[in-house]
Amino acid sequence: MSFVLNAWYVAGWSSEFDETLAALEITGQRLVLFRRSDGGLSALEDRCPHRLLPLSKGRRIGDTIQCGYHGMTFDGSGTCVRVPGQDNTPKSANVRAFPVEERHGVVWVWMGDPTLADPAAIFEIPEMSDSGWHAHHGGHLEIRSHYLNVAENLVDPAHVSFVHPTTLGNAASENVPVHVSTTGEVIRAWRWIRDAEPIGFFKAFGGFTGNVDRWHYYDLHLPSTAVIDFGSIATEKNCAEEDRGAGVRIFAIHFVTPVNEHLTVDHWMHLRNTAVGDEAASEKMDAMFRVAFDEDKAILEAIHEAEQRPQSRKPVKIAIDKGPLVYRKRIRDLIAAEQMDDLGMAISPAFVHHD
Repeated sequence: MSFVLNAWYVAGWSSEFDETLAALEITGQRLVLFRRSDGGLSALEDRCPHRLLPLSKGRRIGDTIQCGYHGMTFDGSGTCVRVPGQDNTPKSANVRAFPVEERHGVVWVWMGDPTLADPAAIFEIPEMSDSGWHAHHGGHLEIRSHYLNVAENLVDPAHVSFVHPTTLGNAASENVPVHVSTTGEVIRAWRWIRDAEPIGFFKAFGGFTGNVDRWHYYDLHLPSTAVIDFGSIATEKNCAEEDRGAGVRIFAIHFVTPVNEHLTVDHWMHLRNTAVGDEAASEKMDAMFRVAFDEDKAILEAIHEAEQRPQSRKPVKIAIDKGPLVYRKRIRDLIAAEQMDDLGMAISPAFVHHD
């Protein structure tokens, strides 16, 4: 198992869930989501405990789900409230319920121990609530690749020059050093390209005619949410790193949700400090983002397919791999911690440690 379970993962946008039964899979676990009459969302294990038919194959009755095989009925907390033909309901007949939260039109589901589900741990950045920024939900990209490949691609500025030469990058950045910081909770990689031709994206949205200074800051929040802060400003402005808000600035946010070992969904949105309130600009940006993200998809799916074949040699690591290597280690450590019970310090220890 290669999933961190004690974490919030994105199931989709709030607008996608209504009173109908929505089946989906996260971290190899199948869920059914539906919106209750009070407006809240319930997420249940998508499997009747009787004959294992997915509950999503059943039907809604008020705020309950009736199994489509023998009619066992479950409320939004997973409690069995009816077994047709008998008065009692077996205690073991309940299904698991998963904590659900909604923030900024995004639906989050906690996949691990429900007693550890802390809504304060849900990802958020100040710009999501700032009226000076425009928030736009983009789309979903299904990628037939392991989610670790997808996430580490989002802390790797170096690939942009080669994978996205007409949209998010160009040749001017090929040999510009990438800076990496792994000391904090967030893994960050970044670089500035000074006095260079604007990339295709900012030719379209920045209105730049001369050279620009442009930046990419890639922040990876464990287990798999990435924020790419990128933008441009006219070179003659001589912009300092901390003043990049004076330029045309965009945050591309990727909520990377592992479906299973071989499939990942990238729920992507963006925030921008330009064309605020202009939905036509949002649609135009979406079109350009889709081109770039499809380029990533092709690369990542080819890598995943190659990883399934027998390997005759050890993989090569180069300087740009620092961020991804640290990321994978942190994921391994989180998974290992979840798989072990910590009994704490012994009251009367039989072993005395001196280190």
